[in-house]
Formats: sequence, structure tokens, C-alpha cells
Amino acid sequence: MSTLLSFDRVNAYYGNAHILHDFSLDVHEGESLALIGRNGVGKTTVVNALLGQARVRSGSISVDGRARPRWRPYMPAKQGVMVVPQGRHIIANLTVEENLLLGAAIQAKGPWNLERIYQLFPILKERAHTPGTALSGGQQQMLAIGRSLMGNPRLMILDEPTEGLAPVIVDQLGEIIRQVNDQGTTILLIEQNLHLVAGVSRRYLAVEKGSVVASGEVDPQRIEQLQQFVVV
Repeated sequence: MSTLLSFDRVNAYYGNAHILHDFSLDVHEGESLALIGRNGVGKTTVVNALLGQARVRSGSISVDGRARPRWRPYMPAKQGVMVVPQGRHIIANLTVEENLLLGAAIQAKGPWNLERIYQLFPILKERAHTPGTALSGGQQQMLAIGRSLMGNPRLMILDEPTEGLAPVIVDQLGEIIRQVNDQGTTILLIEQNLHLVAGVSRRYLAVEKGSVVASGEVDPQRIEQLQQFVVV
């Protein structure tokens, strides 16, 4: 099983603030891995380090076996890694369809196109010519996922996708993430909602103070045992 994304003893900073401490992870092709932890423990910094938005002073980050001294925001996408960011980042002056087409800008070959996105998210087809920011929170999250899939990623990273969403919408997103994973896209889910983690992930890493403190297989029948890592 090949490794698509690897952090090897990464120490990452914002200015002089040391956030990730000897942080390591491996995301294997085809899997669905959850990165769990409370607010402020460094989970989003994992994404920002990959995108070059947090400074890596030591350690290395590799995508598909290729390490670089410094990553830039566009580099992961060119190597098959797409990020669904926390807060969704829908472009306000673009329609739903125009937002989706942004994801295809890298011109990566693969199965995902507008037709398939609209099959997965019929509501986006219905509202294709509506401003993206006019959608509900759940619909905007679907748009953000669809935009990422338009880049035909081998690995999709979802950063806190359930933030601010009703439980029924979380269940819908869980079904969508499972479908995407089953169809061949590797998933790294950064999340505090253990209900979603239990539904879509097979393995977890728990983060505290910028370091991995626990890992293992996700057992949906014993998911409450992981509450210690997400409850303040």
C-alpha cells in the first residue's frame, strides 16, 4: 500500500509560535483516516504546513514520495491532493457552477466532471447559476467538496466539514464522503464530530498540543472511548 501523504517529525510555526511538535503521520492510498482533537491543538496547522502557510523549521512533508524544502499553496493540487478548507471559502461573486469549475483549473485527468458532481449533488445542479454564497451552510459544504472533486484528487483533505451544520446534514455529508472513498479517493478527515468519524473512517490519529498522542482503528461500537480527545 503506497503512502500518499507523509509528515515526518514536522515542527511548524506561525512566527515564533511553535504549533506542531515532531508531528508525524502517513496517509495510505485508498484509506479514510481521521485526525481528531480539540480546538487549538494544531489540526488545521497540518493543512497550513502542507500549503506553505505555516513555516516548517524541521522535519519533512512528502506527497506521493516527493519531499520539498518548502511547499507552496498550488503544489499539493498538482500532485493530486485537494483541500476542502475550514470555512469552505466559497467565492462570493461566482455562481455555483463557476465555483465548481475553479476546481478543474489544474486540468487533472480523472472521472470527476460537472455531470458527475451534479449526480452526486442534485441541489447544486438546481442552483447552478445561483451565487455560491447564497446557498445554505450545508449546500456550501457540498459545493466545497464538489469543487475539490473537480480537481480529480487522489487524496482529499476535509478540514472540520461539519462545523455549524445540523445533524441531518452531517449524516448526508457522511454518506457522500463514504461514496467518494468507495470510488477510489483517499480521505483525510480533520474532525471533532465522532459520529461522522465513526461513519466514514477506518483509522484515527489523536492530536494534543501539536503532537500525535494516540492512534488506532476506529471501532464504531466503542467510539465514545475517543471522547477524551475532543471534549474540553
